Amino acid sequence: MAAPEVAVVTGASSSLGEAIARDLLALGHTVVTLQRTPPQFSHAQLHFRTVDLSDLGATKAVAADVVAQFPVRYLVNNAGANRPAAIADASIDDLRHVTAVTLGAAMLLIQAFVPGMRAAGFGRIVSISSRAILGKIERIVYASAKAGLIGMTRSVAVEVGGDGVTVNAVVPGPVETALFTRGHPVGSAKRKTVIDSILVKRVGTPRDVSRAVLFFLDRECGYVTGQALFVCGGTSITGTGGA
Repeated sequence: MAAPEVAVVTGASSSLGEAIARDLLALGHTVVTLQRTPPQFSHAQLHFRTVDLSDLGATKAVAADVVAQFPVRYLVNNAGANRPAAIADASIDDLRHVTAVTLGAAMLLIQAFVPGMRAAGFGRIVSISSRAILGKIERIVYASAKAGLIGMTRSVAVEVGGDGVTVNAVVPGPVETALFTRGHPVGSAKRKTVIDSILVKRVGTPRDVSRAVLFFLDRECGYVTGQALFVCGGTSITGTGGA
């Protein structure tokens, strides 16, 4: 019997990352999660490596350890950071932190795992961006970092396309996470305003995003690369409701 294929998912301690990890495990994959806090569930094929992804030296070291132990063929760059601030209040320290987690860690992990993917003639990389890249108030830092992931996705796709490795991005809109619910309580006017802006008239779920990720990760999805798929309930065409 063939050994389970290995996927690395960052930021899998809750919300989107947890949903992606759970779905990959359900498909029979071994999943290695990288983040500061452990996943909130256990599974025989779930492995956790603690790392602060804003510490790029530590991230590089953990990635090397994972490469030495696992034949990684799937990578989901889900982890990100957000420091909301108006233009006048945003700081370079905010920018450094958010881009370290969102872009720096993603680049280091891609660099770590692509050689094995190339050698195997197969690999799948998906990064989680945000509809906020189209513009959202107080997101000068966050939107810039998430937009950078799209450029990274396309550039890496160009380099590895001939090696059986695809590289894509999923771009969520408003999604029901603990953070979203705290800021938009059920029954609140603020939540209603967001839902009214969504064409499908509901907030997305982590599973909505995970299904899109699984599409890109599928072994049979080898003819789609360098793409960004909006999973946003239509807010990418209305220009409202950014996550």
